[in-house]
Amino acid sequence: MSKDNLQRWYDFVENHDQDALRDMLADNVVFHSPVVHTPQEGKAITFAYLASAGKVLGGDNFEYVGEYLSENGAVIEFITVIDGIKIDGIDMITWNDDGKITEFKVMLRPLKAVNKVHEMMGLMLQKMAK
Repeated sequence: MSKDNLQRWYDFVENHDQDALRDMLADNVVFHSPVVHTPQEGKAITFAYLASAGKVLGGDNFEYVGEYLSENGAVIEFITVIDGIKIDGIDMITWNDDGKITEFKVMLRPLKAVNKVHEMMGLMLQKMAK
């Protein structure tokens, strides 16, 4: 099951289909940001974060380089470069029995990368709110 769900995620990352992203998220999904200290709960806020992250991180340099699956989840490792800063990160995704994402956690390194993504995500979220 995780492999099919993960393929849906990869398809979103490649195509940036906002409707597909909305459809993947459970209503009670929880998002854990590398820069926000409290979990972000609910479909609307998680959608805003993931759609923004797709625009901030998902450029030509973005590449998934590792994949670790469990029965209802995956940890996928990515790399990218933004403004000359090499970013290493992981997405930790959990799905429910209906194939909907119930938890999404992002971790980034190094600190320079976290600071850059924090800055760019803030700007992108402001644009999306308008």
